[in-house]
Amino acid sequence: MNKKVTGKNLEREAPRSPRIRVGGYAILGRTIDKCRALVAGNIWEYHFDCPVDNMLFGFKGVKGDDFKAQIEQGASDQEMVEWLHRNGEEKTQEEIKRWGDEVIATRPHDDPERRDWFAEKVKPLGLDPAKTTLFEWLEVDDKACHAKAA
Repeated sequence: MNKKVTGKNLEREAPRSPRIRVGGYAILGRTIDKCRALVAGNIWEYHFDCPVDNMLFGFKGVKGDDFKAQIEQGASDQEMVEWLHRNGEEKTQEEIKRWGDEVIATRPHDDPERRDWFAEKVKPLGLDPAKTTLFEWLEVDDKACHAKAA
């Protein structure tokens, strides 16, 4: 491959919603967008290999550095799906779907260790921490950050 890596300029537009499934995997499109932006030098305030990315990496049993190495070689979305299928723990399509459904429904408010942190993040955006999923917060936060930057 060895292509010049280009991606979204995350200062101008948000990465994909973590709800958007790529190859059946929730989070994957967002993780790819952030990693490409990191490699291309325009990740802005986003972070690759963050706790959300690590939900995916942990599910599959892969490392962020190994994922990034594929992106650095110019891997497409489909090539990253194929790489995930070949690496880490083998997962059936049913397991991938079930995991995706679970992470999409994750409510940090339900976790006593994350409840206060989450409330601090969502309340300034006008969201109810008890009713807001992690991914809903990320989507609203993306919009708010880009509205401020515009």
